[in-house]
Amino acid sequence: MPKSRRSKVVSLTKTDKKTKVNKAKLMDELKESVEKWKYIYIFDVSDMRNGALKDVRKAWKETGRLFFGRNKVMAKALGTSEEEEIKPELRKLANRLDGQVGLFFTNWEPKETKEWFDDFKQADFARAGNAASKTITLPAGPIVQYDDADSPFPHSMEPQLRKLGLSTKLVRGVPSLDTPHVVCKAGQRLSPEQAQLLKLIGVQMATFRVRLRAMWSEGGGVDEFEVAEDEAFVPGAAGDVDGDEGMGDED
Repeated sequence: MPKSRRSKVVSLTKTDKKTKVNKAKLMDELKESVEKWKYIYIFDVSDMRNGALKDVRKAWKETGRLFFGRNKVMAKALGTSEEEEIKPELRKLANRLDGQVGLFFTNWEPKETKEWFDDFKQADFARAGNAASKTITLPAGPIVQYDDADSPFPHSMEPQLRKLGLSTKLVRGVPSLDTPHVVCKAGQRLSPEQAQLLKLIGVQMATFRVRLRAMWSEGGGVDEFEVAEDEAFVPGAAGDVDGDEGMGDED
């Protein structure tokens, strides 16, 4: 008898199993890290960039480890109650895992660690949805790189510039403006077109930073750090990080 060609229900249990395996692996690695490292920090990230995060991981290779994951999974690994916590007072750190944050483990002394992260910054181009840090206006005349008047755009760029909202025309083969054009205003949320235009003219408005929010140390309990809340700080999403569960360093 021929096999039925009717649609069949396909089980997605393989995906569920993979997720469970990843969660278990993350929890195991976190528990191992608690035993290995003296200090544990909660941190958040502004303007998430995988490249910049890899630079941080590279800088701390063999001397520290970063983890991104679901807060509930990470908290469960550390223990959220006195009965479940792996080490004394660790529950107090686990219960502070809220929002888009990660965990950082190291044996470096807190003062040196805090100073390193306070100093580490990488400028990058803003993305759509970021707030403009300043007002940018293109003057009338040839369209050039923002900080290099001797680098006009080629004629082949005019169609793209028009799509981004500029009223351009070719003057001696150079895309030009008859009147000044305001690309963005300070504090304004950038549209995709504005973000792309800022990138084309070479204006960087994003800054990748890692802020340490709280620290646990054996025998010292949990300390919270004062951080300046400023408009330029745009939290990064753990989902922007490579990896299903956003796990630690790449081996």
